[in-house]
Amino acid sequence: MAFNFSDIVTNNDLLERFQNLFEKELIDEICNAGELRKIAEYTELISIGETITHMPLIISGSLKVMTEDKNGEELLLYYLELGDTCAMTLKCCSSLSKSVISAMTEEPTEILFIPVKYMDLWMVKYQSWRSFVLESYNSRMNEMLEAIDNLAFHNMEERLSKYLRNRAKLMQNGKLKITHLQIAHDLNSSRVVISRLMKKLEEEGVIKQYRNRVDLLEFLF
Repeated sequence: MAFNFSDIVTNNDLLERFQNLFEKELIDEICNAGELRKIAEYTELISIGETITHMPLIISGSLKVMTEDKNGEELLLYYLELGDTCAMTLKCCSSLSKSVISAMTEEPTEILFIPVKYMDLWMVKYQSWRSFVLESYNSRMNEMLEAIDNLAFHNMEERLSKYLRNRAKLMQNGKLKITHLQIAHDLNSSRVVISRLMKKLEEEGVIKQYRNRVDLLEFLF
């Protein structure tokens, strides 16, 4: 269900969250133009090939952004959290092209959807918006390069350890509600390989496993 953002969160609420990013005049425009959606976890928001009509701004929760290789296998690119937007979505908005990524919520998430028509207008009108867009491009591109580097130069055990740590930092919780199959999907591996490596990490005292949950012990103390 969609709501007018200003009916749910006041301008002052948004100012408190984003005053370090945007001036009050822009925040007022965001409130008037944006549409807030409360979305359940594990909900796909954007699919590959879809036409982009709105830009997402994360208010709470987190998103997982993926793409596909030439064989149709999904590859995790980066995560988005509070205050983030998607660089690939911005690119599609600016070029009026179809999406080359898919995005799924990792937890219950609130997203402010801003119509595409405001993108170029605010780029000209507000320096803070221009800086935000350019910084978003830079941050997301660096994360994508890191993902490519992990695929090319790191073995699966290193990638798995890094994945678990990054996820714990994102969720701000060492107790990760996730399955071996989900991990295998994100890392473009098989459940058998991930299960074997998870068992090794457990034997080394790095994690403790439960049904549909993994505790990353370094984040619990």
